[in-house]
Amino acid sequence: MPNGAYQLPNDARAARFIGAAPPAGHGAHRYYYVVHALDVEDIGVGPEATPAFLGFNMFGHTLGRAVLVANAEIKE
Repeated sequence: MPNGAYQLPNDARAARFIGAAPPAGHGAHRYYYVVHALDVEDIGVGPEATPAFLGFNMFGHTLGRAVLVANAEIKE
């Protein structure tokens, strides 16, 4: 990652990717990976911010975005 980049905490408040973990036998779960192109170099969101706060601040600065949807399932 570039110098000065950081990862925000997820909903579990861990600043890392936890990974796909659907319960066994629960069926397929969808996982969204989204990349946004912004019109500013620094959005002004600190490393302690929540994903919801980041999304709110990105709303008016998004030029485009790409979405990749993956499915994961753990059979019983």
